Amino acid sequence: MEDGLEERLARLERRVERLEGDDEAAPASEQPGGDVFWALNELKVRFAEPGAVMFTGTVDLPTGEHYDWQEGRTADDLLDTDWGELAPALSALSHPVRLLLLQEILHGARTTSELAGHERLGTTGQLYHHLRALVTAGWLRAGARGHYAVPGERVVPLLTVLAAVRR
Repeated sequence: MEDGLEERLARLERRVERLEGDDEAAPASEQPGGDVFWALNELKVRFAEPGAVMFTGTVDLPTGEHYDWQEGRTADDLLDTDWGELAPALSALSHPVRLLLLQEILHGARTTSELAGHERLGTTGQLYHHLRALVTAGWLRAGARGHYAVPGERVVPLLTVLAAVRR
């Protein structure tokens, strides 16, 4: 089997195990006696003071791509950062059409012609305007012949931002 096919098969097997309720595959929070705050407790051990923030994830996209990601920052690092410098990256996500673009791209629509066919993405000029804003902010990477992708190192952070703003 091809390496990519073997990896995809292994991911599918892990997903089936989780869906069938195999205790070994279930997260600790779902296991009897599991620690809901296992990640937080480990973070406290590693960064007692001044504290830290961490995000991590493992994601299988509908396109078959798989991403594992972990990033952490100390509280001092985050509190001492000029938050104004982060505004362009956050601003790029603040438009419903841009969020829809990212969602469509993560679901497999990768070319401008595929994206232009979506009625909620506006005119071609509007589409290119939003694509350019996302590329400039680093949420998208532009490839040859109008192909776009969310960079691998941005998939979990993007989903983390979305999870953080859900109510």
